[in-house]
Amino acid sequence: MEILIVAVGRLKRGALAELVAEYAKRLPWTLRIKEIEPAAARRADELIRRESDALRAALPGKGRVVVLDSTGQSLDSERFAVQLRQWQDSGVPTVSFVIGGAEGLDRALVREADLVLAFGAMTWPHLMVRAMLAEQLFRAASQMAGHPYHRGQRG
Repeated sequence: MEILIVAVGRLKRGALAELVAEYAKRLPWTLRIKEIEPAAARRADELIRRESDALRAALPGKGRVVVLDSTGQSLDSERFAVQLRQWQDSGVPTVSFVIGGAEGLDRALVREADLVLAFGAMTWPHLMVRAMLAEQLFRAASQMAGHPYHRGQRG
């Protein structure tokens, strides 16, 4: 299975880029990142539409699409790993994670997703979300492999 992160904005050199790269090296899946240039528009609705159209166009057209959006489900790490295992075991070729820009995503793109995921109720910088997602992917892979990295719930 391949993991694709399609995101608005460029993750430049620095601590966050290094963190994403480190987790990517540890994953059992291939991780690719497609970066979309932030759109230029005078109105927020136009900016959202342009960025969402570019994100949609970057998706492979096969596999599953997970949109990261504040309206989504807040899965715990165990449930996230279970979902990835289900997709992997059923032969899903690609799981694409979509991260919008500062103004968010077009509601139509959110509705089209196989899963809408939120990293809690707080607002996170979209560049930081990439690092958080990479860590959760590594945590899920570790849990799936029975590795002690994942601590999860304790009785």
